[in-house]
Amino acid sequence: MIDQQIKAAVRDIADFPKPGIIFKDITTILKDPKLCEGIVDAFVEQLQGTRIDAIAGVESRGFLFGLTLATKLGVPFIPVRKAGKLPYTIRQKKYDLEYGTATIEMHTDAFEPGSHILLHDDLLATGGTVNAASELIKEMGGVIAGFSFVVGLGFLNGKERIAPISNKIVVLAEY
Repeated sequence: MIDQQIKAAVRDIADFPKPGIIFKDITTILKDPKLCEGIVDAFVEQLQGTRIDAIAGVESRGFLFGLTLATKLGVPFIPVRKAGKLPYTIRQKKYDLEYGTATIEMHTDAFEPGSHILLHDDLLATGGTVNAASELIKEMGGVIAGFSFVVGLGFLNGKERIAPISNKIVVLAEY
């Protein structure tokens, strides 16, 4: 049910950010508070029984539902940001993209070693960014509790890439 509601709300944008790409625009979901609430409730239901000490949301769309989910679960929210965006002492991870490299960062005091961290983003494509974020969390002493995504592009095999990290992968609407 929630997957159909999400798919009905998501807008396809052709040739963005480059020709040949069909971008899944989730900003249309944000117009519907009831759907947003339903998305958070669906995450809570599917994550039941999973130890989660904090939720790390990947910039920037991972902040949208990541913070709301963390609040609903009563756990801290950790922003995973692009390089140069965090003001305090940071730890960073550089990773490869299909068109170059990128760097993500977290504050060094984001969580205590041994904490179980759920990684959240709006969309799972190839899994490159959350893979890098999970490496960063593990280097800082964290344990990956699982992954959550509003939308997944199954044809890009992101689940297969991140499954060795955690078998707890929640994707609410798969394309």
